Amino acid sequence: MAKHHYHWVGHDRTGKRVSGHLEADHPDQARELLRLKRIRATRIRRHWAMPSWMHVKPNIQSRDMARFTRQLATLLRAGIPLLQAFDALDRGEQASAMKVMLQDVRTKLEQGVPLHQALRNHAAFDALYCNLVMAGELSGKLDTLLERIAFHLEKTETLRASLRSALMYPIAILTVAVVVLTLILVFVVPAFQTIFSSFGADLPWLTHVVITLSEGIKQHGAAALAAGLSLGWGLKLLIQKNTNWQHHLHGLLLTIPIAGPLTRHACTARWSRTLATLFAAGIPLAEALSAIVGVTGNARFQMATQAMQHQLIRGQSLSQALASTQGLFPLMVVQMCAIGEESGALDTMLEKTAEHYERDVENTVSRLTTLLEPSIMVVLGLLIGGLVLALYLPIFQMGQVI
Repeated sequence: MAKHHYHWVGHDRTGKRVSGHLEADHPDQARELLRLKRIRATRIRRHWAMPSWMHVKPNIQSRDMARFTRQLATLLRAGIPLLQAFDALDRGEQASAMKVMLQDVRTKLEQGVPLHQALRNHAAFDALYCNLVMAGELSGKLDTLLERIAFHLEKTETLRASLRSALMYPIAILTVAVVVLTLILVFVVPAFQTIFSSFGADLPWLTHVVITLSEGIKQHGAAALAAGLSLGWGLKLLIQKNTNWQHHLHGLLLTIPIAGPLTRHACTARWSRTLATLFAAGIPLAEALSAIVGVTGNARFQMATQAMQHQLIRGQSLSQALASTQGLFPLMVVQMCAIGEESGALDTMLEKTAEHYERDVENTVSRLTTLLEPSIMVVLGLLIGGLVLALYLPIFQMGQVI
C-alpha cells in the first residue's frame, strides 16, 4: 500500500503546541507514530498532492536565505539547541515556502539526519552552502560558519541589489516611453494623416517618415513583436545549451567599454568573497576552487577557475594560477593573493579584495545612475520633440502659405 502524506497538529510532552508532516498508510498509523515520539495529536489531516503538471515549486528568495541564516546563527550562538532553534524560526514565519522548508528540515533533524544533508533536499541551498554547513558540523563551530555564510549572503545580496537598482530606473523610463510613443503612432498619427491628406500638398520628409512608421506598426507591429520575442527566447535557449556561445558572449560582455569593467569587478568581488569564506572555514584551496566554479555566472571566470584548480593540484600557488588567466582578474587580485600566501593570511587578503571591488562596483553604479538620468531625459526629449515637430510642421507650412 502506498504511503500518504499527513499534516498533524498536537502537543509534546511539555504541553507545547507543535506541528509537522509525516508519511503513513492511514491516520491511525500516523497517530501511533506520533505517540511513539510522545506527541499527543489533536488533528491529523491528509495532504493531497497536486498533479505534477499543476505543481509549482516554492521559491525562496536570496534575501530570505540571508535572513534565515543570520537568525539561525544568532540562536545557536545564544546556546539554543538546533531543534528548538528551528521551532523558533518556524513560529516566526507566515505560510510561505520558507515555512515549508523549516518544517521539512526539522522533521529530518528529528529522524537523526545531519543538518547539511537535510538542507540538500531543497534547491535553495546549493552545494557551497551545504558544504560550509557540513564543515561547521564536523568542526563543532556551526554557529561561526553560519555567521560567515550569512555575512557572505548579505554582501552578495547588497551587490546584486545595487546592480538591480541601477538598471531598474532606466528600464522603467524607457518602457514607459516606448509605450507612449507606440500609442501616439497608432492612434494620434492616423488622425493627423487624415488632416494632411486634405491639404493636397507635399509633406516634409520627417512627416513622411513618421507616417510610414505609424502604418508599419499598425500593419506589422504585432507580428514583429511576436517574432522578436520568439527569436529572443530561442537565442536564450541556444545560449544556455551551447557552452561555446556562452563563452564568446560572456567574453564579449567583458570588452564593452562601461559594462565590461563593471561586470569584471562584480565577478571578481563575488569570486574573492566566496573563496575567502570557504578557505576560512578550513576547506582546502583546491576543493574550494571546485566549489566556486559557477559562482560568478560568467563562463570566462568559470573556465579560468577550473584551470586554476588543475594548476593548484600540480603544485602551483594561487597567485601564480591567477597570473596565468591572461588578464581576466585585475592585477591587484594577483598581488593581494601573493601577499596573503606569504603572510599566511590568504582569507583576510581575499576579503579585503572583495571589499575593495564591492565598493568600486557601488561607486561605479552610483556614478552611472547619476549620468543616466539626464541622458535619458535628453533622448526622450529628442524623440518626443521630433515626433511633435513632424506632426505640426505641415500645419506651420500651410499657415505661412496662407
